[in-house]
Amino acid sequence: MRAIHQFVAGFSTGDAISNEARTLRALFRSWGFASEIYAEARRILPELRGEVRDLRLAPAEVQRDDVVLLHLSIGSDANEVFATLRCRKALLYHNITPPEFFRGIQEQIARTLARGREQAARLAGVAEVNLADSAFNAAELAAWGYRDPKVFPLALDFDAILMRPDRPTLRKYGDGRPNLLFVGRGAPNKRLEDVIAAFYYVQRYVLPQARLIHVGSFAGTERYQALLYTFLRDLRISDAELLGAVPQPVLASLYRTASVFLCMSEHEGFCIPLIEAMAHDVPVVAYAAGAVPETLDGAGVLVKEKRFDYIAELVGELCRNAALREAVLRRQRERIARYRARDLGAELRRHLAPLLP
Repeated sequence: MRAIHQFVAGFSTGDAISNEARTLRALFRSWGFASEIYAEARRILPELRGEVRDLRLAPAEVQRDDVVLLHLSIGSDANEVFATLRCRKALLYHNITPPEFFRGIQEQIARTLARGREQAARLAGVAEVNLADSAFNAAELAAWGYRDPKVFPLALDFDAILMRPDRPTLRKYGDGRPNLLFVGRGAPNKRLEDVIAAFYYVQRYVLPQARLIHVGSFAGTERYQALLYTFLRDLRISDAELLGAVPQPVLASLYRTASVFLCMSEHEGFCIPLIEAMAHDVPVVAYAAGAVPETLDGAGVLVKEKRFDYIAELVGELCRNAALREAVLRRQRERIARYRARDLGAELRRHLAPLLP
């Protein structure tokens, strides 16, 4: 055995799976193995093409005694190529959002997600080692017939998460006003309309000076973005900013200036922004759906009903009640300490032991 390679559907800046693939590539190389990342060429950002190899080269370059780790996250040719390779195989499942969330909003994305879930079901039994980044995702693999899936939470780069903030952004949003923040792709499963509904009550009845900030790309979901703008106008909400994708230093500044992080998502396989918010010492309020309770692991504040008036009062208490805020932050710091205490190398070696020399 000479190499441990990775397959990803695409490769971009700021993408969680791309970042994890980079982290694992460095780890595999530190173990003494050659290691490359392969992705569909059309899904690699032009400026990153020197960092990743074209998926079409993999069948000729991957040797029989190599290991290939597939990051399974969407419908992709990478999943098909992975199934045909004659090598040792491992699979890491990051969840594939049910396509129903995108019906009527973006049919192309819905079809890609449906393809991914069909591919995922067919891949049961193909890999010798099956991993998922949450117990929620592992349960889905088991339901598809995967044998004994193990949990390997996302490998995160906390140095990048906590990088030096952008000073102009700090000045702009660190003006003393309460900032309600949500970070996540502009996708229907994230239920941004529910974040807006909660903010309506926050601004109208609890914290009139509050500001809503959303960070996340709407690429491919522009119709959903337009519906959200219509909703904001209908509710006559002021001071709501949908910023789209932003550079990491700007994101760090927005976390630094956030008063509360509010997540109303109804389908999450992990939800990295919850970890990011806690790492930045921002109290989290989140709807208890999917893997969210597991990711918070006893920290933050979980809500089980979307009572927007109640959620608004809770946000107000976290902003005004110093004792409550500190109690929530203390539990979150403990959660982050547990997460950062992981021995990533030992953990992954243990999972991949059946494939390693």
